[in-house]
Amino acid sequence: MTRRLTAALEVAAWWVALAGLWLVLIQTVDALECGVGAGAALLAAYGGRAARRAAVRR
Repeated sequence: MTRRLTAALEVAAWWVALAGLWLVLIQTVDALECGVGAGAALLAAYGGRAARRAAVRR
């Protein structure tokens, strides 16, 4: 149970950071752009977690 919670918190932290960066870098905040940014940030968050886990296992 703690592994799942840790994984969820890590992905959430990545998502918050990447979604925030997306909002800072776009010029106009549209509903569609927020949705696309949130989806892209979620995919990148899973990628960031996978990269960190791959680097730690070495």
